[in-house]
Amino acid sequence: MFSNLSERLSRVLKNLSGRGRLTAENIKDTLRDIRMALLEADVALPVVKEFIDHIQTKAVGLDVTTSLTPGQELIKLVHQELVTVMGERNDQLNLLTQPPAVILMAGLQGSGKTTTVAKLARLLVQIQEKSVLVVSTDIYRPAAIQQLETLAKQINVEFFNSQTSEDPVSIVQAAIAAAKAKLIDVVIIDTAGRLHIDDEMMAEISRIHTAAAPIETLFVVDSMTGQDAVNTAKAFNNALPLTGIILTKTDGDARGGAALSIRHITGKPIKFLGIGEKIDALEPFYPDRVASRILGMGDILTLVEEVERTIDRSKAEKLAKKIKKGKTFDLEDFRDQLRQIGNMGGIMGIMAKLPGMNTLSKAAKSNINDKMLVEIEAIINSMTPKERRLPGLINGSRKRRIAIGSGTDIQAINRLLKNFLMMQKMMKKMNKQGGMLKLMRGLQGKFPPGSLPPLG
Repeated sequence: MFSNLSERLSRVLKNLSGRGRLTAENIKDTLRDIRMALLEADVALPVVKEFIDHIQTKAVGLDVTTSLTPGQELIKLVHQELVTVMGERNDQLNLLTQPPAVILMAGLQGSGKTTTVAKLARLLVQIQEKSVLVVSTDIYRPAAIQQLETLAKQINVEFFNSQTSEDPVSIVQAAIAAAKAKLIDVVIIDTAGRLHIDDEMMAEISRIHTAAAPIETLFVVDSMTGQDAVNTAKAFNNALPLTGIILTKTDGDARGGAALSIRHITGKPIKFLGIGEKIDALEPFYPDRVASRILGMGDILTLVEEVERTIDRSKAEKLAKKIKKGKTFDLEDFRDQLRQIGNMGGIMGIMAKLPGMNTLSKAAKSNINDKMLVEIEAIINSMTPKERRLPGLINGSRKRRIAIGSGTDIQAINRLLKNFLMMQKMMKKMNKQGGMLKLMRGLQGKFPPGSLPPLG
């Protein structure tokens, strides 16, 4: 997410960080480079202009604190301005109404709207412990209704069946009545999309909105469309009383122009980011955390929250007790840890939130991918239980057998055993330091003030 913008901005600010003091000349050069980076990221021109003007005004006569260098102070200003542009705070869903709270989802076809309905339903069930009913009013695409039904079964929420022969308003009214009868907390309505904005589409969704009287009307938009995302959001906002925006496909958005423009242009908050295809790949939008990611400062707080949310606590406690008793961390434990990484969005999902990742070379990044997890698990699965417990037993002949069984080679086995030994040492260190969460919180003090959000 935002990799091109992140690399460009980090390079610009790195050049400044070694300067002993800020001058009118180097501020001018830096702001020119920042302007180019934002424009290349497809950020809307009015947003770029205001962004640069604000930083320039604050940078002139900058009062440098004793804890920061002038370069760090300007980096802090850029961080603060990014946060301001994107909305300053996380805007949560407003569900404070007589149940069921109705959420209406709007957007163009292909934006990932139906999948996002399911992702949001899952998040409400798991995080807020709400009961949810989902319904589709897309009478033009039977596959859309079937897709939502399949997803509803997958996440175990109520699905209200609708038919292509029905009127969308009648579908909505019946779904809300059914939710009231079943004492369901939230109804999420999936609406029909089009390839472009047209009068017929807007008239239909306006009728649905009037009938549903939603407390939240969310616009779902593909962030990879850049300026088009901003323009369509603006058009929908003119037709509907939008309460927020969900940006999808941000994991494939290397530029980030939509995220930096859409709040400024529409005045509506970004409430969620779609960060992948998996059903759990939806996260609340925190402007300060995203700003830190863009500037290569990482997002440790979100990473900590993901660990706390996805970790298998019973296995974690079992492993902690095992290590405290002086028992060895083995390959069975290693495999469990890799599966936990997969549940947290994979290697790249974690690395994107670690400080300094945008300073890695492209060659280094290309060697890091989630196929590694699949290969490693296949290798461990090809070992005997005894070999997993006592990897020191794995000699040349055993390596050949394991390589054949896992469809890999002896070099891959050697890499795994080397990485495992490193992991084994790290687990001992973590045990002394008080566990993974304490280790992550310890990262906070390694970076300049203002570069990481506070960890509780």
